[in-house]
Amino acid sequence: MAAPEPQTIIERTGAIGRIRLNRPKALNSLTLAMVRDIEAGLDRFEVDPQVAAVLITGEGERGLCAGGDIRMIYEGGKADTDAPTMFWREEYRMNARLGRFEKPFIAIMDGIVMGGGVGVSVYGSHRIVTERTRLAMPETGIGFFPDIGASWFLTRQDGELGTYAALTGEQLLAGDAIALGLADLYVPSDRLPALIEALAALPAAAGHNEISESIAAFTESPPNGTMASRRAAIDRLFAFDTVEEIIAALERDGSDFADGTLAVLRTKSPTSLKVTLRLLRLGRKAPSLEACLAHEFAATAAVLRSHDFYEGVRAAVIDKDRNPQWRPARLDGVSGADVAAYFQPSTEPLFPAGSGKGERT
Repeated sequence: MAAPEPQTIIERTGAIGRIRLNRPKALNSLTLAMVRDIEAGLDRFEVDPQVAAVLITGEGERGLCAGGDIRMIYEGGKADTDAPTMFWREEYRMNARLGRFEKPFIAIMDGIVMGGGVGVSVYGSHRIVTERTRLAMPETGIGFFPDIGASWFLTRQDGELGTYAALTGEQLLAGDAIALGLADLYVPSDRLPALIEALAALPAAAGHNEISESIAAFTESPPNGTMASRRAAIDRLFAFDTVEEIIAALERDGSDFADGTLAVLRTKSPTSLKVTLRLLRLGRKAPSLEACLAHEFAATAAVLRSHDFYEGVRAAVIDKDRNPQWRPARLDGVSGADVAAYFQPSTEPLFPAGSGKGERT
């Protein structure tokens, strides 16, 4: 019997240490084993003098990574195992490490890039999108909240694009991702093989500037995204600290955009919307990526006790009826105590006290 395909391929190609996510049938969704493979790859490439930079890509034609293995978290939570907590703990620590990784880290964000897929790419030094990029943090639609440091990277820019992206879960095109500060460069997908060859051909001593120059030879101006024309409206309508105020502003506005956004928000978990907004507002004041990850990790304990997470995954992944029955079903049914449950300190902190370090954004 042939050996099973590895979930992650770790290899050196010329001057590039490659991390290839290899679950194409599952849109390269992350398992705990893959998180550990990535960490092992970073360990290896960080000290290898023949590696000038690290490159992460997704196998197959559909995307870099669609997120964490939600079915595993659902089943582990239902069975009251420690698998979900272990996964989040190691994933979030990996996210923090990527944020301070010293060698250039190149992410090709081609196709679907969602949730945990954003987490393995957004902290890179060179983040490349294509015409096929569809980036999103869709967690409010499954009774969860945008995690993997989203309360950090969605709050580092002026205005409310991050708030909009987090609450609605709307997919962002290449131009949107760049406008939001989640990507840097646009390369048409048919030029990616040649780009990877050029990177591999660089000398082992190549530095950040040489890598940037090599990538620049393949870049183009990105097509306009959908957010550019809506930015003023988004900044105005989402500039509140409660979801109720945002809903009221959208209702008063009455534009097609506002009405469409209201329709989207009304499909999301009311509890998730409130928890997400509070995490974002805390994130704006947070001193570090680690601080945001710690808040998010603490909140996962309440996720595993919640109704909405299991109902959201059931509707989206298990039964696929796309008809979640949220509990509470309305914003006015979500109490302060319901939200406060997500903001209790973790009994097992994600990072040791005093471990916060500077991050690259």
